Amino acid sequence: MSDKVISFIQPSRNNLKYLKWSYNSIRKNLGYRHEICWADDFSDDGTWDWMNKIFRKDKNVQIMRNDGPDRLGHTILYDRLVEMATNDIVMIYHADMYACPGMDVEVLKHLERGKVVSATRIEPPLHPDGPEKILMDYGIEPEEFKEQELLTWLGSTPELNNHKMAQETTEGIFAPWAIYKDDFLAIGGHDPLYAPQSKEDSDIFNRFQLAGYELIQTWRGFVYHMTCRGSRFKDGAMRNPAGQVFMKGRESSEWLKQNLRSTRNFIRKWGHMVKHDSLMKPIIPPKYDVAFKAYNCNKQLLSELEPWCSKIYLDYGAIGKYAAEYRKNEQPDTDFDLDERIFMYGNSDITKKHGVVVEFDCDKLTPDNFQIIVNLSEMLQDSGELGVMEYDIFKFHINSLETYEKNLVVCKTN
Repeated sequence: MSDKVISFIQPSRNNLKYLKWSYNSIRKNLGYRHEICWADDFSDDGTWDWMNKIFRKDKNVQIMRNDGPDRLGHTILYDRLVEMATNDIVMIYHADMYACPGMDVEVLKHLERGKVVSATRIEPPLHPDGPEKILMDYGIEPEEFKEQELLTWLGSTPELNNHKMAQETTEGIFAPWAIYKDDFLAIGGHDPLYAPQSKEDSDIFNRFQLAGYELIQTWRGFVYHMTCRGSRFKDGAMRNPAGQVFMKGRESSEWLKQNLRSTRNFIRKWGHMVKHDSLMKPIIPPKYDVAFKAYNCNKQLLSELEPWCSKIYLDYGAIGKYAAEYRKNEQPDTDFDLDERIFMYGNSDITKKHGVVVEFDCDKLTPDNFQIIVNLSEMLQDSGELGVMEYDIFKFHINSLETYEKNLVVCKTN
């Protein structure tokens, strides 16, 4: 057994029954040599009392609490727990994950400085299948968890019968993932831009890759993952009489609102939507200095367009009618200074002020040609040409193809 030890990083909010189930699996299957670091995010389900009870008898547990009244979210609490951790290695670990026997050994076998290693998730069929995980139904709630059936399957050399497990490792990343603490801190941890949650993982995965870290998934170390038992699906899962499983309720309004906010901030920062290959290895298009000169812009289109550029230039009428109200409503949802992103073009020639300036008439925008904006980074990368060119409703002034994505590796706000 490796002499390396892990600090498990587990924030939790009103997830007590899952956290108990997760804790018991770590101690039963991995022993007491690993540290567990918990943060209670202003729960009202008894989580803090239970954490204190465990803390008094388990000497390898660390605890902290957000006393509210507002939640901090795991974007912030992950990093506070990493700071608290006393081991050299930390693992970002969800409260609804069961640690299968030997998971730690398999992860640590591949972990070195400059590498991030993920265990493989076994999940009930609550979400679509994918090549990066295994769908097997061993229960959708702790009270119906078929632990012995799972352990029997794991002990039956399943790699001989499951094509996904033919390789010992693949390239990609998803929780749970382990990293040396100093590698995590070297890039500034998670970006609080995404607090309390959503897209903070995709952001840090991009930054790991741009920093040159190797992203490894082991197919010999496993967790059983109930999935999405935080704010996204607060009501848990259920099984119908035919045995089919599904989430009880729709995605919560809290999660939907925050996911939209975080998605818009991800686009502002990176210039594109979240992208990855089938095994969850990040795909990172270049980040260019792109400005829009938008004629006949209205309130709705200002909201749609602003995240996709460094700056947007509007005519006098649009500035007067929409800009102030948009800034007032949108600014609370972003750390980007919207006063530095929305301008009036007036009589000045802005076509040389940015690496790329895109001119277009908003009256001619459609869902189809809006995809040109969405995919602009890849189009510029594929073209590689400077100069003035026109395509569909757009006129492109391409002055420079200098890229800035590597400037985003280190989060300097922590």
